[in-house]
Amino acid sequence: RDTKLQPLFKMSYSCSKVGDPHPGQPYKGGNFCAFLPDNKEGLKTAKLLKKAFERGLTFQIKSCNGEERVTWGFIPHKTSWDGGKARNGYPDAQYLHEVNTVL
Repeated sequence: RDTKLQPLFKMSYSCSKVGDPHPGQPYKGGNFCAFLPDNKEGLKTAKLLKKAFERGLTFQIKSCNGEERVTWGFIPHKTSWDGGKARNGYPDAQYLHEVNTVL
């Protein structure tokens, strides 16, 4: 198995903006981890994920139990190194193709 890459995103508390569920309201951040294989295709995907992050496409703000919080957006991420597709992990032979199609 390839060595894993582990992108880490740290989203702090802030205020939501126009287009979010409740503009101007504070939201709760968090730490988010995703895994990619350390190979040519994984590195290519990492660059595309970085561009998506810089463009504000990686995360969204959702209301959860009366609280605004940051969650993953519509771009699929592998949040576990194992457990298969059902648990957002590997093995998943189609993941890199699928995420690159979305990106």
